[in-house]
Amino acid sequence: MNRDWTATARTLSEALPYMQRYSGAVVVVKFGGNAMGDDAAMAEFARDIVLMKQVGIHPVVVHGGGPMINDLLGKLGIESRFVRGKRVTTRETVEVVEMVLSGLVNKRIVQAINDAGGRAVGISGKDDDLMVCEADDPELGFVGRPVEMNVQIIRDLYNAGLIPVIAPVATGMEDNETFNVNGDTAAGAIAGALRADRLLLLTDVSGVKDASGEVLTALKPQQVRDMIVAGTIAGGMIPKTETALKALEEGVRAVTILDGRVPNAVLLELFTEHGAGSQIRATKPSIKPRGLRQGDSEL
Repeated sequence: MNRDWTATARTLSEALPYMQRYSGAVVVVKFGGNAMGDDAAMAEFARDIVLMKQVGIHPVVVHGGGPMINDLLGKLGIESRFVRGKRVTTRETVEVVEMVLSGLVNKRIVQAINDAGGRAVGISGKDDDLMVCEADDPELGFVGRPVEMNVQIIRDLYNAGLIPVIAPVATGMEDNETFNVNGDTAAGAIAGALRADRLLLLTDVSGVKDASGEVLTALKPQQVRDMIVAGTIAGGMIPKTETALKALEEGVRAVTILDGRVPNAVLLELFTEHGAGSQIRATKPSIKPRGLRQGDSEL
């Protein structure tokens, strides 16, 4: 028992440089996947977010909610239609999407953070015209692509000591238009508009893997593009890595794709030397950052 407490104290001490490194930084966290449906995992995620705020980081949480949307659509007897593997979002469907994301899912996360001692406020991309979209693909209906971002409301919230929790529902260019936005896409657009220090995309896989199935801990954008062309990055990892590349182009310093099912995954990524998942970073920093991955010459 004494050794356990000593190890805990040592871990806290070793985390100090990383806490100093990220103090005052904006970190956008996309929360989704299976962890959202598990009460214990939700509570653990909420504690991690509250800890980030406690040590001076400005966390901004963006969430998805696909399984919950599917569940309610089924209960309402609304049939889902797919084009090239993507859900067609009709006017009827988008109303259900908004109810689930802005209501059920958003407030559940807010409550979990508040229960952990934080001060969270839930909003959607509609609030203060945070995220204005146009149709991404006419065949998909009301699936939106952000074309205008107004992130001052987010800055106002985190500067007031609050933790923004954002549902990926947006307004359109026309009156009374509502768009469903992919959670990763929304998180990337928000991170880019904020010029966030970090974008963390929590998913149900361990990271970006090479052709042999090994997780790559550090990547450059051109490596990612080459792997997409070669087919090494495929399926659901393509939109995640494309989101990462776009966020980097818009000024985010680094993007990490990591497994949200791993306990304290966010803390492992930010506050340990080893990190977690696959980090994509565009440029060589002028100063070697704290948090250098083992075996990496730079991040």
